[in-house]
Amino acid sequence: MCLGIPGKIVRWLERDGVFAQAEVEFDGVRRVVHMACVTEAEEGDFVIVHAGIAISRVDPKEAEQIFKTQAAMGDDEGWQATESEDEVHGS
Repeated sequence: MCLGIPGKIVRWLERDGVFAQAEVEFDGVRRVVHMACVTEAEEGDFVIVHAGIAISRVDPKEAEQIFKTQAAMGDDEGWQATESEDEVHGS
């Protein structure tokens, strides 16, 4: 089964077509994501990410519901910031 995870665009690193990349936050954890499929997205938008590639934009309420569902199922491992990541990001 393939799983797409919602994340919030924090900042664009490169907006140029096939090389587009942005920093995306997943419930406190930030990763660089390839954005070639959603170059129209803006900072603050939520996107669905699969295998490091943003494949579509998603409504913020739907993104929040997905996080709640994952947490309720106990399936949020790797998507919550650890203590060491919090220290690195100054949280």
